[in-house]
Amino acid sequence: MSGQNDDHWFKYYRYDPSLAAAILFTIFFLITTLLHTYQLIRTKTWIVIPLIVGGFFEYFGYIGRAISSTQTPNWTLGPFVIQAVLLLVAPALFAATVYMELGRIILLVDGEHHSIIRKKWLTKTFVAGDVLSFLMQSSGASIMAGKTVTAVRNGQHIVIGGLVIQILFFGFFVIVALVFNLRINKAPTARSASHNVPWKKHIQALYYASALIMLRSVFRVIEYAQGNAGYIISHEVFLYIFDSVLMLGLMILLNIVHPSEIYALIRGGKVSRGGLKLYTLSQPSLAYS
Repeated sequence: MSGQNDDHWFKYYRYDPSLAAAILFTIFFLITTLLHTYQLIRTKTWIVIPLIVGGFFEYFGYIGRAISSTQTPNWTLGPFVIQAVLLLVAPALFAATVYMELGRIILLVDGEHHSIIRKKWLTKTFVAGDVLSFLMQSSGASIMAGKTVTAVRNGQHIVIGGLVIQILFFGFFVIVALVFNLRINKAPTARSASHNVPWKKHIQALYYASALIMLRSVFRVIEYAQGNAGYIISHEVFLYIFDSVLMLGLMILLNIVHPSEIYALIRGGKVSRGGLKLYTLSQPSLAYS
């Protein structure tokens, strides 16, 4: 590989990016992100801020792909870097919201004694790993834009390292959630046993969200491990199946099973159900009948 011409070996894209697909997902991510923004403003559920930022990353990332599609085959660096970096790191921001919601669920059901990590350290531990993963992925993707064989190789290794860290932390997070779930099912607290506290619905949503992020991260590891001329990165359809659709599904899932219900049960306030329906809870849990 070192004997190959650098410019010949590295290409921004190994296919002609689809303008239709890029526009479609630009619209989809804009809609769900604006809905999340509306839900945030109405319910003041601050833990969804990273999710919203990640949604806008996806939106601008697909705008970058749309611009690139109009430049085929003479792609420029700017749109390529925008889509490569933003689409790569957005799920790390989604993960931050998922991590923080578990802490609120544990608080809601008075279940800290069932968690293998104290609530004080739960969010800090996983968000710290998430930040490290975010920084490694973003810096690695930026380094790859250097186009030389050395830059691309180094960037790929850093991105893979960041993705592996994300997978490890997410795997540990799922273990923590499952252990908590099993323990509280075996020895319920008064609040977890109450029919007025629908915490199971929210922890199930976190499992689904975690599965989507995990599957997408494993896909990305395989993609980067194959290199710039690999089979996966040479076929655009894989990006849309194993990244775009999965991350869009996660955002829509959290539009519907919105974390505001947990917030409202803890401190009162407004809750979003089914995406747009808003209700006001004046008292924690007692407001449900």
